[in-house]
Formats: sequence, C-alpha cells, structure tokens
Amino acid sequence: MPHGATIFGCSGPVLTAQEAAFFRDADPWGFILFARNIDTPDQVRALTDALRAAVGWNAPVLIDQEGGRVQRMGPPHWRQWMPPLDQVACAGAAAMESLSLRARVIAAELRAVGVDVNCAPLADIAGAATHPFLRNRCVGTDAAEVARNARAMAEGFLAGGVLPVIKHLPGHGRATLDSHKALPQVETPHADLSRSDFAAFAPLADLPLAMTGHILFTDLDPDRPATLSPRLIGVIRDEIGFDGLLMTDDICMGALGGALAARCADAMAAGCDVVLHCNGEMDEMRDVAAASGTLTAAGERRAAAALAARRAPEAADPDALMARLAELLEPAA
Repeated sequence: MPHGATIFGCSGPVLTAQEAAFFRDADPWGFILFARNIDTPDQVRALTDALRAAVGWNAPVLIDQEGGRVQRMGPPHWRQWMPPLDQVACAGAAAMESLSLRARVIAAELRAVGVDVNCAPLADIAGAATHPFLRNRCVGTDAAEVARNARAMAEGFLAGGVLPVIKHLPGHGRATLDSHKALPQVETPHADLSRSDFAAFAPLADLPLAMTGHILFTDLDPDRPATLSPRLIGVIRDEIGFDGLLMTDDICMGALGGALAARCADAMAAGCDVVLHCNGEMDEMRDVAAASGTLTAAGERRAAAALAARRAPEAADPDALMARLAELLEPAA
C-alpha cells in the first residue's frame, strides 16, 4: 500500500498519543518540524524517533533551516546564521564555497537530532521589488548566480547527509505580497519568465525534492496559482525539467482560497506529489489525509528516488568548517 501523499507537522515538543495513533493510520510520507517542536537536542531527537516509530519506518523528517530569519533551531543549542543573501554579499567571489560550508554545518546539526531533509535553498531570484518576507532568504539576484549558489548549498546538504528541498517552483522572486497572507500575482510574460525565473531552477532539476510557490502567473494561468495549476505544474515538469518529488508549500497559507480539502484535491489533480500541512491541527490533518489520498504511481517512483538519495554524511569537523567560513567572511566584515 502506498504511503499517504502528505507531510504533516505535530502540535508540540512531545508526540501525543492521539497524534501517534493518527499517524499510524494515515501513514504520511514524512513529517515537518517547527519552532513549537524544538527545545533541546535530546528532546528533538526523542521527537524524531517517536515520529518514525509511529509509522514504523524511516520516514523523512523535514525542517526549514535556511539560516537567518527562517531557522527553527537556534541558540543556545544551535548556531545562528546571517540571512543567505547577506552572506552572499559578504563572501563576494567566495560565495559558493561559503554557502557550501554553511550547508555542511547546518546538515551536521540537523543529522544530530534525527532531521534528514532541509527545506532549503531558495532558487528564487531576489529583485528590487521582491517582498521583504522573501528577499534576504534568496541566494542571488540573477538566474546564473542563483543557480550556482543554490547548487553549492544543495551539494553541501547532500554531503552532510541531508536532502535539500529546492523552493519555490517555478519562482517566487517577483512576488510583491507575502503568500502566507495573500495571493501574489505576477503579470510577467511567459517568455521573460523562461529567461529569468525558470532559468534559475532548470540547472537544479536533477535534485530529488522541490516545493511549489503559491503564485498566480497570469500569462500562464490567470485563474489558478501554481500549486493548483496543471499548466504551471506542466511548466515545472516539462520546461524546467524537474522530475523529483514535488511537494506543495504549506496548504494552509493565506494565498490559497477555498476549503482545505478542495485545496488538497486540486493540488494533487494539478500534479503535485505530496501535500504539505504544517500547523499540527488534528481536525485539519484528518481532512488533508482524506482529500490527498495516497501517492500515485509516479509519486511513489519519485519518492523512492528521493529516499535513495539519502546517504551517510561525509566525515567533517564542524568547527574546522566554521573556521574556514569565518576566513571567507572576514575581509568584508
């Protein structure tokens, strides 16, 4: 029987009996952690163990640990990072090496507590009009720079034994609204998007996991945001060339309208492989599980390929990696 086509959060730092029973029955493909789930290293390790025990297999556990404003694990137990775009500016010509080092250290911190998937890096292009909720989370200001820097981060995560999730396909950089709260609308012609936003993702299309963005691209589909649009999922698959496991951004975000179950069904019908639901609300999770169903045959294939990309981390000394990173950032400090 295929796993559920879902990734779920949980309510707090300890898995409840109700949650464990629900996860056993729903059998989600994976789990995701947020700040509400994080206290100490021992506690996080116990929680990731409990999540996997609930479903009876080595399910992936995700987190958003980009560094900067979006990092769920921070001091005093884990390092604090500067925003990615600030690090790119600080490192200059050494940006790629610096981002790879950063990813290796983040990966070591995640692996130590049982997290093996990181929802990073962004391959969105930072522009002058990019909404502040997103801009300094990006890793560059043009397609070629973004592709190089995102690749360096992704390879650093992989070397550290953590799968990266490229986001937000097919490109969130032109959005002038925060999609957590409202639906951004992009009126840029398809041809221009192909030369810029989509071109940043195409060199990363071989990576195993990616996340959609809740963006309305009016020249491609004036009615449905990318997550719910067969046309835009077609662009992701055929034009950008991504054939890995495609998850939605959080299905509860304010950019999406309508009932939660309808959002899930529409995302699956559009061609997403997995629905991401983050807030840990039990009644919502029941609706999401029922509406999303199980992985399709194509989803199973992509999920298996993603899991096959998990590997043991290469030997590394995080303190030595941090010392080298400090050297790279020192000249502009």
